[in-house]
Amino acid sequence: MDSIEAKIGYRFANLALLSEALTHPSLACETKRSQPDNQRLEYLGDAVIQLILTEELFRRYPGEGEGRLTKLRSRLVSREALCLFANRLELGSYLFLGKGELASGGRNRPSNLSDAFEALAGAVYIDGGLEAARGFLFQNFGALIDEILSQPEEMNPKGELQECLQAIAPASPTYRIVGQEGPDHLKSFVAEVRWEGITLGQGSGNSKKEAEINAASEALRERRWMEKQNREELVNNSEQL
Repeated sequence: MDSIEAKIGYRFANLALLSEALTHPSLACETKRSQPDNQRLEYLGDAVIQLILTEELFRRYPGEGEGRLTKLRSRLVSREALCLFANRLELGSYLFLGKGELASGGRNRPSNLSDAFEALAGAVYIDGGLEAARGFLFQNFGALIDEILSQPEEMNPKGELQECLQAIAPASPTYRIVGQEGPDHLKSFVAEVRWEGITLGQGSGNSKKEAEINAASEALRERRWMEKQNREELVNNSEQL
């Protein structure tokens, strides 16, 4: 545990909290033993990160309204951003995983990394309080936070799409590569973004990331989730009649 504590610049008074933050649910499920995993700390850490970053944005942009501040925050708490933070710490190498999860690439799975990062923030908060959690975020990631905030908004369609969808339902959109062609040095990828069982958009690019960004851009243009929302409203109205 010493190496991860050295990386984050924080020493835990209660090492059990650190161990819990790094324990994936697959471990208890696989071993059939009752042991704490990081789901509760992830839940808490999500709220702690949101509070700290909301306060920082409120202070940093005194002239901005709620809508703009919400967009900025969504860029900092998106899964993509949380994974960047986690990778800076090489957090995947410290996770305690079940054998099945480990064999299937769990150390690099974005959901595992983002969840573990939130759990780690929650553990620091429980162990040292709000100021310790704030220090954990800004001492380790202050420059990266500045970098993300400095990017033009049009460069973050994935974050904007997630914000639009989470205003309707808590589920996040999912991306998958549905096609690729060309030689290794000149590959082209096609990505698809789905949400709540519907395909919102497709996009192509010279990298998987670029393809996903273009898929999110098409989804924002087409706004197909509105069709689903309208259908659900019609059903609800008919049931009330």
